[in-house]
Amino acid sequence: MPRTRSVTSSVLGVDRRTVLAATAAVSVSAGVGYALRPTDSEAAPAGPPAAAPAPAAPAREAAQAPAVPAVPSAPYTKGTTLASVAAPRAGSGYRRLGSAAGWRRVVRGDLAAPVTGRAGRRTTLAAFVQLTDLHLIDSQHPLRLEYLRAANEIAWRPQEALTVQGAVALVERVNALRTSPVTGAPLDFVITTGDNTDNNAHTELEWYLKVMSGGRITPNSGDPRHYEGVQNSGVPLYWQPGSTTRDAYKQRGFPHLDGFLAAAIREVRSPGLNLPWYSTVGNHDAMPLGCYAHGDPYLAEYAVGGRKLMELSTVEAARLQQSISGDKDPRGEVIRDLLKSHARKARSVTPDERRAPYTPADHLRAHLDPAHKGVGGPVGHGYTAANLDAGTQYYTFPIADGVIGVSLDTTDPGGHFEGSIGTAQLNWLDATLRAHRDAYAVVFSHHTGKSMANTRPDPARPAERRHDGAELTALLGRHPNVLAWINGHIHRNDITPHRGSGEGSAEGGTFWEISTASHVEFPQLARVVELVDNRDGTLSIHTTLIESSAPHRTDHTDLSQTGLAALYRELSANARFDGARLAGDAKDRNTELLLRKGGRR
Repeated sequence: MPRTRSVTSSVLGVDRRTVLAATAAVSVSAGVGYALRPTDSEAAPAGPPAAAPAPAAPAREAAQAPAVPAVPSAPYTKGTTLASVAAPRAGSGYRRLGSAAGWRRVVRGDLAAPVTGRAGRRTTLAAFVQLTDLHLIDSQHPLRLEYLRAANEIAWRPQEALTVQGAVALVERVNALRTSPVTGAPLDFVITTGDNTDNNAHTELEWYLKVMSGGRITPNSGDPRHYEGVQNSGVPLYWQPGSTTRDAYKQRGFPHLDGFLAAAIREVRSPGLNLPWYSTVGNHDAMPLGCYAHGDPYLAEYAVGGRKLMELSTVEAARLQQSISGDKDPRGEVIRDLLKSHARKARSVTPDERRAPYTPADHLRAHLDPAHKGVGGPVGHGYTAANLDAGTQYYTFPIADGVIGVSLDTTDPGGHFEGSIGTAQLNWLDATLRAHRDAYAVVFSHHTGKSMANTRPDPARPAERRHDGAELTALLGRHPNVLAWINGHIHRNDITPHRGSGEGSAEGGTFWEISTASHVEFPQLARVVELVDNRDGTLSIHTTLIESSAPHRTDHTDLSQTGLAALYRELSANARFDGARLAGDAKDRNTELLLRKGGRR
């Protein structure tokens, strides 16, 4: 059995994290009884990957040594939603934010009964942070669909110009966490689960990589001196922060803020994550607007051009939204014709080649650029040159001793925002989990099982069958070493137990599907995940939600980087009033999720 990791050994051996980052897909830590081969980070091997090599004798001896229970002197709650949460104050109309009592931890025994005294016995397997649905937005991009706001209020967000400031504050929060909240173990890495960008634009991709790895970001495109978007258009459909226009948002109490737009496009500085981080692709990263297949030259030219449509009638907006929601326009023909027919209504903006859509190959090359390695690395952030050669965006990586991570690509480049998975990737996943049956596995994807119903063929692989979420869920359930499937997409906290058919197990395999809310909608959360062995025949997955470092209370005169990050949260709370629904029930937030031990053979 691979060695578990105690707090004592982790603190004294912090270099382990540096080694993992430096070697990317190969674990070479001292005493590790399990290692991924470099080829396991490659895309879809021609045949099943070989089993991991047997450990050397010293590693076996280390694995047999008794582990020190991973019990901190007290739970570490600072900066987590266990301590406090941002919440709108009582009242109607525009509500200011304040601090409310934190969310308690809920123990869930759906898949295994909790055993008394486990906190004093447990040892840490791994601890990491999940970020999801950052949706870094080039809010002045000509192809944005703000005008759908005429038919649906939540189609446009008044906080969209501040996504970079909000994401940097989230990075600051992760960097400030001293330890993982329950076990006190150091955090191993950070992973995103897709929709890191919003509109598949090169501007957004550059901002995302600098937010995560560190650097200076100017969240502006087009005119370098002025904002040119819907928020200074005078159109009362949108919040006009610096105008006297009595827009739809000011009627609800949104503030008048002189200088807001100038501050929003000012340079931002990100410290970058101080941990290794890995990237997973989402539909908004893979396709223009998150739903249209690449290839239409008119849309590509419109993206970088000098015209932007900002208004649409309610009837036309409803018709376009129905086309998108109903998956009736995967190649963008409806929106192309609409933009052509409204060319005279479009407003002039400054053209910008940086707004061009990026391809999957562009996405991979950007991640592989050493300039974006950051402090923690690794180069590629999970992706390798083999992915680039094969044209794939899925891979494995070492999480900790005896634990592997698998990052999937559930986007369908044929179009639409729902997902699926191709046969080659499904077979690769099955073979990978078989080859590493002696390690625990955590699977990451953008889409949830219930949001994978788009089985349209991939234009690059038209003969390949696509598989839905039910098929992926069934495959994971056949592998007892799978502990969790962690994803996003639905912008809502939701945790679901799954009972699989098992493989060589009379009781069947079980795993938890953990879906986390976005960082673009209130309550703007990320999640810390801790895997522990309770040493009583059960395992626990502890999940703890965190907010950004921005203060809960805002001062509307503070337009500094921190002040804008706080305003980003407050605006999101007032943009839509279903924050409680997106936060999920108590059982979907701060939890302890139990599993029977014995998933590995």
